[in-house]
Amino acid sequence: MSTAAPTPHTQPTSLAAPADRIGRARPAGPPAPVRDRRPALDWRVRFAALALIWGFSFLLIKLGTQGYAPFQVTFGRLFFGTAVLAAAMLVKRERLPRGPRTWGHLAVAALLLNALPFSLFAYAELTIPSTLAGICNATSPLWGMVLSLVALSEDRPTRRRVAGLGIGFLGVLTVLGAWQGFSGLDVSGTAMALLASLCYPVGWIYVRRTLAGSTHSNLSLTGSQLMLATLQLALVTPLFTKVPHALPVVPLLAVVALGALGTGVAMLLQYGLVAEVGPTTATMVTYFIPVIATIAGVTLLDEEFGWNTPIGALVVLVGAALTQSRPKTRQP
Repeated sequence: MSTAAPTPHTQPTSLAAPADRIGRARPAGPPAPVRDRRPALDWRVRFAALALIWGFSFLLIKLGTQGYAPFQVTFGRLFFGTAVLAAAMLVKRERLPRGPRTWGHLAVAALLLNALPFSLFAYAELTIPSTLAGICNATSPLWGMVLSLVALSEDRPTRRRVAGLGIGFLGVLTVLGAWQGFSGLDVSGTAMALLASLCYPVGWIYVRRTLAGSTHSNLSLTGSQLMLATLQLALVTPLFTKVPHALPVVPLLAVVALGALGTGVAMLLQYGLVAEVGPTTATMVTYFIPVIATIAGVTLLDEEFGWNTPIGALVVLVGAALTQSRPKTRQP
């Protein structure tokens, strides 16, 4: 589940976005001595943890909306996620970005990558299963390819990627049961989940055009972005919701876990993976998210699904993988 400014997932998420292209500028002078700092946990363990955290996020959204309004769930998610990143920034002594132009771009990124898609998924899960929401999230690479062909002139289409796009949307129609006339499908909830998945590539393209090459670190940009998204929800939530008369424990714990783990810790894990194994390998976590979301929804929430759901989800993932493929460059 893609959540950050230019990252590979969402969120979560997700496309192979330019997280690695927005690094800190290297100062002039002789290179600093390289220190062998190996993480305490192997990258495969952290990869699996990230897939589990993001896969269970849709279940946590469903639990959160059973006690609180969707905007309240989103606000709590952003609040606790921001708290985790703020703590990480303090530990690493990261500074906030400077300049009104940077903050303006971050505000737009916060809306497109956090506030809007998080709210749409929360509203969607009022009427659709968490399994379907997780599968809809996997369509982000498909939307991303369509948009990149229009917005990014350097992103050339290939036969394989165009085929992947067609296969992916065929999988979406299979999940939705198009041959049955979408019988039993909540159209508004599904549309909101698909719109949420569309927000991520729109946001990534915007960030790529406006913040690529920034001298600020990924942690500084993302922490500031989440803070702005939290402020946006702090303004919107009181206008559309009432203060809850009670604080149900299970939904509250779900919101805390969704923010602290599914947003804050997950983003720290993701950046670590990108730095260690590269964005291509780190992006592969995207293809495990709908599988875990489906298993969690069926086993823990007793959600039902037909044969077309897993088959369609598999087709979606195959198509998404093809859209992310790049032609091999010939070595001279």
